Amino acid sequence: MNEQDFPILKQKINGKRLVYLDNAATSQSPSIVIDAISEYYKTSHSNVHRSIHSLSQKATEAYEEARKNVANFIHADVDEIVFTKGTTESINLIAHGLQLQKVDEIVLTIMEHHANIVPWQEVAKRVGAVIKYIPLKKDYRLDMDAAKRLITKKTKVVSVTHMSNVLGTVNPVKELAELAHAVGAVFVVDAAQSVPHMKVDVKELDCDFLAFSGHKMCGPTGVGVLYGKKELLDYLEPFVYGGKMIKEVSLEQSTWAEAPYKFEGGTPNISGVIGLGKAINYLENIGMKTIEKHEKELLEYALQKIKTMKNVTIIGPEASKDRGAIISFTIEGMHSHDVSELLNREGVAIRGGHHCCMPLMKELGIPGCSRASFYLYNTKEDVDAFVEALQKAMKVFKI
Repeated sequence: MNEQDFPILKQKINGKRLVYLDNAATSQSPSIVIDAISEYYKTSHSNVHRSIHSLSQKATEAYEEARKNVANFIHADVDEIVFTKGTTESINLIAHGLQLQKVDEIVLTIMEHHANIVPWQEVAKRVGAVIKYIPLKKDYRLDMDAAKRLITKKTKVVSVTHMSNVLGTVNPVKELAELAHAVGAVFVVDAAQSVPHMKVDVKELDCDFLAFSGHKMCGPTGVGVLYGKKELLDYLEPFVYGGKMIKEVSLEQSTWAEAPYKFEGGTPNISGVIGLGKAINYLENIGMKTIEKHEKELLEYALQKIKTMKNVTIIGPEASKDRGAIISFTIEGMHSHDVSELLNREGVAIRGGHHCCMPLMKELGIPGCSRASFYLYNTKEDVDAFVEALQKAMKVFKI
């Protein structure tokens, strides 16, 4: 893991070394990804799956090679990988395509990102389905006893985050998959925060669908992945209609191509897909276990530092067990936006606000919180700079 691989990290912010700790929102890209995107535009910029000329063939090969990379990365079959704009579009595609009915129930959790709440709300509103939420325990983990009561024969979908983007909690998705399948429900995993940081095996988890985004795993923005079991992708209705996703079109009707292509209507984000494939190569060369171990060490180091600070409350499990490298916190007497701005003056980038988790914030009884999130290129020196900047910020507010 070489910080020098990431050109953006070499710059200074407000005269200070950039310490980038907003990785749960968007991670940075190494040169290998940036160069791959540039190379596509320089040497093979053309549409995919359309023409037989050399540029199109080269672009198509690179695009489909990336699909193979993604499939191998999460232990899926190649025809189970659909390219989307990101996790949000992937979940919308599932919610739209499952054809739920009025009598159906959807089970989510209180810690979900808006991307895994709003699409289901809109479907429920349209068809009259019911949404239920698995609550949290005091330790910021899911109440699995409540989950067992909420998941019933009426449940048609259980959709949960693998790792909370606020709490850092890693949920027991394999156990939840078993509960869902026991009643014949479809099990969906929002893996936007887990796939970039740990080894995820869709066969082992036995999830029916899994979604994640390229920009959180060293890849470009505007590209993501929907994994689906082949038989479910065949059942799912497409979300976007038009070119490429069709098998045959007449003046009266159309039929769809086989999955995954029936979900990739129109010209895709070709350069983004190629960049994502290279990002996966980069992560695999380091090794996901190595990345996870590095982040765990950073997390434990940072937690120890923050726990000693007065008037700072950690929002999430205080122990590093079953927890990702995200630390959300509040400082008594300071708004999270003020914390972010004062840290930015020191070159430290974190996020403040509700983190697209307003129901969770309401449950916690806070308007928002500050969040530092770590990735493979962060160091203990970054943690030290973050803590020092926090201390300076608190002095400004005389805390």
